[in-house]
Amino acid sequence: MLEGLLVALTPASLLFIAVGVLAGIVVGALPGFTATMGTALLLPFTFALPPEQGLAMLGALYVASQMADAIPACLVNTPGTPSAMATAWDGFQLTKQGRGQAAIVASGFSALVGTFIGGFTFMFLSAPLADIALRFGPPEFFWIGVFALTLIGSIAGDSLIKGIAGGVLGLLVGTIGISATGAVSRYTFGISELRAGMNVVAALIGVFAVPQVLSMVAERRKHLTIATYERQPGITLATVKEVLGKPGNLVRSSAIGTFVGILPGAGGPIATLVSYNEAVRWSKDRKKFGKGALEGVVASEAAGNGAAGGAMVPLIALGIPGSAPAAVILGALLLQGIQPGPQFFISQPVVVYSFAWAIILSGVATFFIGAFLAGSLARMVLIPVRFLAPIVMFLSVVGAFAIRNNMVDVFLMLGLGVLVYLLWKAGFHPGPIGLGIILGPIVEPALVQAMAMAQAVSLADVFLGSAVSKGLIALTVVSVVWILWTNELERRHAD
Repeated sequence: MLEGLLVALTPASLLFIAVGVLAGIVVGALPGFTATMGTALLLPFTFALPPEQGLAMLGALYVASQMADAIPACLVNTPGTPSAMATAWDGFQLTKQGRGQAAIVASGFSALVGTFIGGFTFMFLSAPLADIALRFGPPEFFWIGVFALTLIGSIAGDSLIKGIAGGVLGLLVGTIGISATGAVSRYTFGISELRAGMNVVAALIGVFAVPQVLSMVAERRKHLTIATYERQPGITLATVKEVLGKPGNLVRSSAIGTFVGILPGAGGPIATLVSYNEAVRWSKDRKKFGKGALEGVVASEAAGNGAAGGAMVPLIALGIPGSAPAAVILGALLLQGIQPGPQFFISQPVVVYSFAWAIILSGVATFFIGAFLAGSLARMVLIPVRFLAPIVMFLSVVGAFAIRNNMVDVFLMLGLGVLVYLLWKAGFHPGPIGLGIILGPIVEPALVQAMAMAQAVSLADVFLGSAVSKGLIALTVVSVVWILWTNELERRHAD
């Protein structure tokens, strides 16, 4: 382990970590450009590098992009990746309150803590946690998705019914195209281009960015800029102290993100949503969430970066990538002639531990670079709306197109954006719609696969047979009861 640290601290490794961090910040800050795309673009450059340096660069990009996606989410309400959706709910409200710099600093520091916990978990607990991850099958992933859907009760806005309706709409949007399980064409209306379905990132850009642009244009005479900004000396240290003032939320969110990241296929979006849900549930003032709660930003970003470190556990210990960027890193290992698995820790321990240290060092570099740039980035809100709105729309269109190089994604994004804008004006919160879009492609395949498993045994054995499923069901019931109870208390207090 010490030898791995010394390898990670060599000038060459530090150089490639710096390159990966800078590339990750650029990739994460551009809506629609994901960590998967960034790692895939960097992959050819690792062919001629030693494994330690190639992995360090890819891991650094992954970590940095997970934090940098908070920049557009906080400043212009445009989550460039599904993981940043929960960050946008409170981050943009903080920006509108003139605290955009604090939102970015809180994102960076929370990401640092999440990276620390995820990285050290990867370093010390890979083997036992990988065994636990293998116990999660389709029924367990279905219940995780159902548990995450209970977040609708917390972000529904003034009407729970409208929140549920928005969540259902999001789930239906996720069913457009050819079903992954039955090869059935759904909601394509005879249009062949719709058979590919709607990309999740493009859909989220439509749900959040396009309505925001339309709102900016509609209110351009009332508000020349989307928010105010004043330079505040010492804001970085003050924000770090504020985040550390609630260590329970910070550590809990990082731990949740790390554990969810270990589960193959779950990834950052589920981690951030579950973490945000728990932050709301354990808060003494849940009504502030969605209105500029720094705890919401902390929960989302700590979990997102915790998931990045956690995703390395099944990758290195079992050879099973826990996320899409981890799959690219797996390709880099295989191209180097390295086969991940239990023997990897024995045959090449220096490579494993230098990679873990590189992830941790990447978190440190990302925080300091992000904190240094936070003030300059926050000044973006001072750009007049007549210039900012076209810039955001241009980046949204480019981001939606770049995912699959498909203009249909752009048209679907624009159409969904106009629909969500009209629903927003009618009192529907965009959050539940985005939540349904993210969870639909996760819950539906898990449900269908679990139903297929139930053909051999009973439904009860499949959905209620494992201790993990029972625990998730219990958490779901507790979450629903908690939401109904707190809503009733707030209603009585209002009366």
